[in-house]
Amino acid sequence: MPRERRFIGTVITAAIFIAMEVAALNMMSRSSELQRSWVGSISQGFSAVFWGTGQKIGGYFSLEKQNRALAEENFLLRQKLLESEITEDAPAKVIKGFEYTPAEIVKMSRNRQHNYIILSKGYDDGIKEKSAIITSDGAIGIIDAVSAHFSYAYSFQNSEISISARLGKEGAVGPMVWDGHSSDGAVLREIPLQYRYSPGDTVYTSGYSAIFPPDIPLGVAQDAKIINGSTNEIRIKLFRNFTALRYVTIAHNTSLDEMEEFER
Repeated sequence: MPRERRFIGTVITAAIFIAMEVAALNMMSRSSELQRSWVGSISQGFSAVFWGTGQKIGGYFSLEKQNRALAEENFLLRQKLLESEITEDAPAKVIKGFEYTPAEIVKMSRNRQHNYIILSKGYDDGIKEKSAIITSDGAIGIIDAVSAHFSYAYSFQNSEISISARLGKEGAVGPMVWDGHSSDGAVLREIPLQYRYSPGDTVYTSGYSAIFPPDIPLGVAQDAKIINGSTNEIRIKLFRNFTALRYVTIAHNTSLDEMEEFER
């Protein structure tokens, strides 16, 4: 909001300056034919600049509404895609077991080891704890606490969060964690040496987690190093860059309570 107020203040100041210049030029235009000609040219230039500025201002104030509409549209398209997967490929209990709600990030910390996210939806919107925050190309975090209108979540850029991830659609599975410093970097751990992979292979959510839906594309595999002579630790370049993140989807496993009770 302060940024918008500064922007509006700048526009108002510019408008006052232009009005004063036009008034001065109007007085000069009455002096001689040459001055009238010169003033006419300048006035046309002012008109062009002012018109262009007006167009930009209108675009600025409508941009947020357009972004929100696009986010809602993307969410609906993703829902339709999930429904088609239910009828065609995926087992119904895997896809239908998740409820999806679009949300907007209202605050997000970065540049620390325990980052968090605050979302624009709360329990009045049906949001529950232990829900996943996702996009069409990334796993963003896990909701830890909920108020009436907001949700607090641990970001994936948090040293305490790991996501069960798979190399390809049928490859090895291991925990994926943030690399601790970059906005689009992660590490896939505990991959047995006998499982082969190629740099560039896509990494997906495994479906072994009760929190995250399966088969969300996360990133691509890069180079690896051997840990303790028995497993690979693979660098992952994430599809989703956390520096450009605003609209997300909250996914809740409707069978989560039953699954946890059964495990106990």
